[in-house]
Amino acid sequence: MSPTRSVSRTPRLADHSADWRLVPLAGAAVLIGAGAAGGAWLLMRLISLATNLFWFGTLSTGPREIADANVGLAVLAIPVIGSLIVGLMARFGSDKIRGHGIPEAIEAILYGESRLSLKVAILKPLSSAISIGSGGPFGAEGPIIMTGGAIGSLFAQQFKLSAAERKTLLVAGAAAGMTGIFGTPLAAILLAIEVLLFEWKPRSFVPVVIAVLVSLGLRPLLMGSGPLFPFPGASTPDFGTAALALGMGLVIGLEATALSWLLYRVEDAFHRLPVHWMWWPALGAIVVGLGGLIDAHVLGAGYANIQALLDGSLTMQVALTLLVVKATVWLVALGSGTSGGVLAPLLILGGALGVLLGQFLPGAVGFWAMIGMAGILSGAMRAPLTGALFAVELTGHFDALPATIAASAGAYGVSVLIMRRSILTEKIARRGRHVLQEYSVDPLDFLQAGELMSRDPDTLPGEMKIGAAVAFFAQGAAHRSYPVIDPAGRLLGLASRSDALRWQVEGDLNDVSLAEALSDPLQPYAFRHAPIGEVADLMVETGIGRVPIVDEATGRVVGILSRHDLLKARTATRRTELERT
Repeated sequence: MSPTRSVSRTPRLADHSADWRLVPLAGAAVLIGAGAAGGAWLLMRLISLATNLFWFGTLSTGPREIADANVGLAVLAIPVIGSLIVGLMARFGSDKIRGHGIPEAIEAILYGESRLSLKVAILKPLSSAISIGSGGPFGAEGPIIMTGGAIGSLFAQQFKLSAAERKTLLVAGAAAGMTGIFGTPLAAILLAIEVLLFEWKPRSFVPVVIAVLVSLGLRPLLMGSGPLFPFPGASTPDFGTAALALGMGLVIGLEATALSWLLYRVEDAFHRLPVHWMWWPALGAIVVGLGGLIDAHVLGAGYANIQALLDGSLTMQVALTLLVVKATVWLVALGSGTSGGVLAPLLILGGALGVLLGQFLPGAVGFWAMIGMAGILSGAMRAPLTGALFAVELTGHFDALPATIAASAGAYGVSVLIMRRSILTEKIARRGRHVLQEYSVDPLDFLQAGELMSRDPDTLPGEMKIGAAVAFFAQGAAHRSYPVIDPAGRLLGLASRSDALRWQVEGDLNDVSLAEALSDPLQPYAFRHAPIGEVADLMVETGIGRVPIVDEATGRVVGILSRHDLLKARTATRRTELERT
């Protein structure tokens, strides 16, 4: 069969789809990792600057704790002032800065072709710094994920990369930014895989790892080295400890579910208010100020609270107060649509419940606080591996990994059974966009044409005259198109009902053979070992619903693959999920 007579869509069959475009993407990841690390440093300096300005009246970027400020009743006003500024920035700058950052990144990846604007890259860290610095009960991870992602996206847009390549660099920047803040490279990579990438490919994995490693290498120069929250007294891992951690994970999963449910009930309440959303953060900040009157430790990112929980220095009463008041101010503030992250508050809330439960369990309460932190991240974000690794990397207690994995699995199991969506994807779903967070192999990619084709299909001989072919279709042919073959069974082309109508209109072709009439050199076909996904793409591109399958060695037509055959692959896969035999 002459290659000029048809087009084959048979790809280079391999385990992965990687090509040499991976090399420039990896090179770009080096620059993006450095940029994200710088962005993490800048964000932390901005938060410190805002904290000093709002609470201490000084122009400094030195770290200060809001709980050390003595401002009296001004604690009611400062969060409101900061939130008013954030509301104005969102209203007249970009509403993309609202929220906790990760859902916005997911939405940009899935529905926005991974395009983030320069405006978002500038306003997101600035608004988050003002929000957190004025007492907003948030962390820096959501903003840095958006900021680092914007760095990667802008780089890709500057060099006119594809949407898939933009996604890779956006996620590389996000993971590098998270590493720059927390020093958790493994958790950042897993967050990229479990939450952001929506694929498992070398094209995305390798650049993400490179960007994370670059950020990790620069972190000691910018942020310091070592675990962010070291503490003594981790438990020796054994079966009993892992079993108890699994049980705690089940309880923490209920907490994660309750927090997510309450968050969106609060958000619904704000949507019912008869005022513009620009004012919602200021209204939510009133509750934040009241919470600060009760306990100033609930204000700001609260990294000192995380350390105190892990050190085991908090009494049950203080831990309970922190749990209730922090949850209240965080839920109201986040539901109001202001700017800030969810990881640090979740760590505090999971750690506080872990401390309370740890009073009745063997070992140091700080260990159980860490277990609670792993579980809450897994249950709320639906990222079990991220939760397990994040907790041990933050503390440096890698020997506790079996216990954190157990807790993460327990919380994850409870969460997915009770809650339809995670705390991240619920926000996207409320905008009318469903996100499926399960990975599986597409049957169209691993089944081959030879496995699904209809064998020994009906064909038309090349020597058949046009007149006879027109009569054949007019008399009610069973299919819309037929392969046309030569005496040796080799493909010459396709004859369809539309061809027959055209020949009938043109006239004077009755004595012309099909072999002479089919002069189009671009008739589609596929080989038997071609993935049926490639055949499906060929059908879409050509508009032809029945593709001949030919033997690669002889060129003989051995089968036909129709749209109906492709649907059978989906049905067979669904049966393996539902049928029990």
